[in-house]
Amino acid sequence: MQSGTQQQAGRQAEAYALQHLQQHGLTLITQNWSCRRGELDLVMLDGDTVVFVEVRYRRHAGWGGALESVDYRKQEKLTLAAQSFLQKESQWANSSCRFDVVAINGDPGSEPPLNWLKNAFDT
Repeated sequence: MQSGTQQQAGRQAEAYALQHLQQHGLTLITQNWSCRRGELDLVMLDGDTVVFVEVRYRRHAGWGGALESVDYRKQEKLTLAAQSFLQKESQWANSSCRFDVVAINGDPGSEPPLNWLKNAFDT
């Protein structure tokens, strides 16, 4: 369970990531979309591609960095949630899709370095 300050930092990190992506031309479709299978932090449009963005934030790297926290199980969960999104939001069903990860390490209030990994689930 996250404490209030951790939740607040997570929301700050997500807002920081959203602002960064919008500055790079992506358009927000929805934020914090949830279903039985999981939650999608940001669903955005990059041209005609639907982008499912997982925002990962770590203040300290003691448990591993933000990018390393998106393991195979997390990828699987996000994939299932994205499938549900495309089924329920049928206007996007025929769009090309990709999964991006925005990893933020440090204090989100101080605009820490942001690592935007496009096509993050491709090997």
